[in-house]
Amino acid sequence: MRTIGLVALAHGLSHFFQIATAVLFPLIKDHLEVSYVALGGTVALYYVVSGICQTAAGFAVDRFGARRVLFFGMALAVGGAALAGLAHSYAMLVAAALIGGIGNSVFHPCDFSILNFRVTKERLGYAFSGHGMAGYLGYAVAPVYAVVMASAFGWRGALLGAALLGVAVIAVLAVYRDAIHAEPVARGSAAAGTGLKADFRILTSLPVLMCFGYFILVSVQFIATQNFGVVTFMALYDVSAVLASTALTIYLVGGAAGILAGGFIAVRTSRHDMVAVTGMAFSAFLMFVLASAWLAPALLPLLCAAAGFATGVTGPSRDLIVRATTPAGATGKVYGFVYSGLDVGSMVTPVYFGWLLDGGRPSMVFYTVVVTAMLTIATVLNLPGNKTTARA
Repeated sequence: MRTIGLVALAHGLSHFFQIATAVLFPLIKDHLEVSYVALGGTVALYYVVSGICQTAAGFAVDRFGARRVLFFGMALAVGGAALAGLAHSYAMLVAAALIGGIGNSVFHPCDFSILNFRVTKERLGYAFSGHGMAGYLGYAVAPVYAVVMASAFGWRGALLGAALLGVAVIAVLAVYRDAIHAEPVARGSAAAGTGLKADFRILTSLPVLMCFGYFILVSVQFIATQNFGVVTFMALYDVSAVLASTALTIYLVGGAAGILAGGFIAVRTSRHDMVAVTGMAFSAFLMFVLASAWLAPALLPLLCAAAGFATGVTGPSRDLIVRATTPAGATGKVYGFVYSGLDVGSMVTPVYFGWLLDGGRPSMVFYTVVVTAMLTIATVLNLPGNKTTARA
């Protein structure tokens, strides 16, 4: 429980930092006299850097150990937030995004390496559930924190306060550092003798590439709902911003509840592929109903809660499927590579969804989610790791 709690705390912090600065863009824009396009460019840079560096971070985890790399990345993430808070020019914001993106790249390979090393197989479902829930909570807390702190101390104070929170989290992990220790592959695995050619062969194998594609598709769904859900709800159902925002919040809460339930399901079944397929199929159906706008707006929160729950419940089983496709001694690099798919999807899809909304096609935002959800089902059903998971 201590290991799961500490890893979840670090993961929640990474999600908190991802959007804490973006929430403050209206204030930063006026103070530094920069455009939203320029500020959006810093977000794109953040995810580009994170996506590129995440695979490299996975290699570093396998070689030097997850704990060491995690502390290094957290220090960079804190430094990025502090630099943003001290920014007096756009160039400083760019530098902050660059540093923060490098820091953000370490969390997934480090987190999953620690959990796989220290948590027994029978409890990994709970571990992955706690890890996923912490990410959702990090996203949920960041806007509230940023608005409250900025109103009291300004946007600089809010970002510097966020950096101090990061320092506090680092201190907690340092005190209990023994609980997040994981042996590097070079010391604890027979696979340590493999070279770059073998590593490249692992990362370009069909199962790993399919997992990478899966996470790209998942990120498309999440960008559509989190970043463009409010606008889409307002356009499709002709509801107020308050009701649309409430529906999105309920979707995220439903997702967190689904992840919690998914952890209990994952430890009680061997067919994790069927859990993932069922959840994504039900989510696709509900998103199709949302896109069609057949039902009354009053039912919007209920539909969002159910859709979020259906998506969230797949999370722990999904991570166990990735684990089943990962060769021994390659946990860091494989998780680093496949989870970089989230950053890749976050780079390219916002422009597409913005184009749909500018063109007056809001329903296509959710129809795109339906299509990507169905494609995730195809990737899960064709992963060879499912057979390994079922035998276990």
